[in-house]
Amino acid sequence: MATTRYVLLYDYVENVVEKRAPFRAGHLALANEYVERGDIEMAGAFADPVDGAAFVFTVEDRARVQAFVAADPYVANGLVTSWRIKQWTVVVGGD
Repeated sequence: MATTRYVLLYDYVENVVEKRAPFRAGHLALANEYVERGDIEMAGAFADPVDGAAFVFTVEDRARVQAFVAADPYVANGLVTSWRIKQWTVVVGGD
């Protein structure tokens, strides 16, 4: 199966910067696991305001992105109000 890029988009609760502190280490550890495996290329929160985040995945199956969401402490603890996965076709840049 060929690898495909997906963008995972999160929407956050208000005041997420203050509310995320107890869950941040777990969230970053999970994201770094996916980076080390080569599943996440890059990720980060939106700034000014911090109201969401984007993750770029390169995986063989959308289920791997869904597994990330299911395991993410931010999702489990209600910091993410909604999320969506979009298949992404890179036209310029990348490999």
